[in-house]
Amino acid sequence: MEKFIKACVSILPKPLQDIYYKYEEKWLYVLFGGLTTVVSIVSKLLVFWAIPGEPKWESTAGVVISWILAVTFAFFTNKKYVFKNETKTSQEFWKVFASFYGARLATFFMEEVIFVVCCDIMNMNKTVITFVSQVLIFIANYILSKLFVFKEKKENTNG
Repeated sequence: MEKFIKACVSILPKPLQDIYYKYEEKWLYVLFGGLTTVVSIVSKLLVFWAIPGEPKWESTAGVVISWILAVTFAFFTNKKYVFKNETKTSQEFWKVFASFYGARLATFFMEEVIFVVCCDIMNMNKTVITFVSQVLIFIANYILSKLFVFKEKKENTNG
């Protein structure tokens, strides 16, 4: 994947390549965020297609399954390509994994609060709030990932 991205960037004019490399992490976050959205939508639609008869629990199942698949996809792509995070032990890996899921759960609940307040209490337009909340969640996920999940390791400078 890295070679493919580098090959795509190499065909751009030099000024655009410079812009890409200056903001590479953010560009990759946008790219893989878009792919995560595709994973979420496709998996949700597959659940809806696979469950016959449209039972009451179908939408909940679709949301939960698509959220798990999308967050898992986002974890591995963010870890490897966006933040280039390397873990040396399984304990270190699971700590990062749990932190990532914890951060995504936090923004999941943040989105729920946004919808309850804006749509249920203030009767704002659900479509508008959907798009506004997605932008806020996207930014919050990046900040949480950058500051808390995939933070730079401090080198030990004793001595």
